[in-house]
Amino acid sequence: MATEKANYSVRRMARLLAVTKSGFYAWMKRRSAGPSKRARVQRDLDAQVRQVHTDSDDVYGAPRVTAELACEGRCVDEKTVAASMRRQGLEGVSPRKFQPVTTLPGVDTYHIPDLVKRVWDQGDLDAVWISDITYLRTWEGFVYLCVIRDGCSRRVLGWAMDDRQDSDLVERALRMAHTLRAMTPNDVIF
Repeated sequence: MATEKANYSVRRMARLLAVTKSGFYAWMKRRSAGPSKRARVQRDLDAQVRQVHTDSDDVYGAPRVTAELACEGRCVDEKTVAASMRRQGLEGVSPRKFQPVTTLPGVDTYHIPDLVKRVWDQGDLDAVWISDITYLRTWEGFVYLCVIRDGCSRRVLGWAMDDRQDSDLVERALRMAHTLRAMTPNDVIF
């Protein structure tokens, strides 16, 4: 309507377009006034959110960006920050969920008999060696840790770490335990 105002009367265009004259003039006033207060506040918040997100190496999501803004003295709701990030296409980085492979699917396993009936301390050193494998989170990913302990003293005799869980991991831990004891125990139960 604004572009055709010179050719047609506002009343006629308003009637043909099914709008009111006052609505047209109110729209013209809003358009010439510039961005509203709400739009300016939103633009400022977007800039602050973008700055905090960039300072975090594009890692922070809405909860941590909200906390950083609160530390800077800007109290804003987490949902508002999330909406601002969504509007700008910013996303936080979440650590990937790691599901370690602890068993091989489809491989038939056999049960090893418990020779000590869960009584680890037999009263003598090197009577029972206990081993376990676990996984640890590191900065470079997950690694498997195999530890061998003496059942009586509970001292760690050997350990090994690797990014794969295989027999080589256990062999290296056993070699370390044998080296520490300086002999191979005769009747050790492992």
